[in-house]
Amino acid sequence: MTKIALFGTSADPPTSAHQAILEWLSEHYDRVAVWASNNPFKAHQTSLEHRMEMLRLLIEEIETPQKNLGVYERLSHLRSLISVEQAKEIWGNEAEYTLVIGSDLVNQIFRWYRIEELLQQVEILVIPRPGYPLEEEDLEALRRLGGKCRVADLDAPAISSTAYREKRDKNAVTTPVKDYIKREQLYV
Repeated sequence: MTKIALFGTSADPPTSAHQAILEWLSEHYDRVAVWASNNPFKAHQTSLEHRMEMLRLLIEEIETPQKNLGVYERLSHLRSLISVEQAKEIWGNEAEYTLVIGSDLVNQIFRWYRIEELLQQVEILVIPRPGYPLEEEDLEALRRLGGKCRVADLDAPAISSTAYREKRDKNAVTTPVKDYIKREQLYV
């Protein structure tokens, strides 16, 4: 059975931490589908189109033997359930789908659109993020809703899009993304 990781991210902008996550996912899944999305619980500073293009640039730099990473604009939706339905239209119902979220979203997920239905269709993979500790009771609450969830054994860099926007840490983003930001005059 094909194992597909679904990684929708606000990525405003995508950072080297996103790149590390994508590299890890590419080693553990047959296919990694990535897209920029608007999180209804966050304010975004840059359009989906710009964030999607920056994700493409980020992925182009990743060397994977499987060549299994791709940006899928079609999956971009406010509601993860719709993104999963779109993925099933592309790859079918026979694949095994894993929805990848950061530990910062674990508390939000209980308010997501038709969460019980979503949890019946995907496994949740939580990526630990510095500053957002995982509580076992939150994972248990997900399981009580019918979800299968696990935590990735990944130590992603302590870099965030918010920190880049607020502190302009040039090391937070890769050179192609940095050049794109400068050329398009983003985050000024």
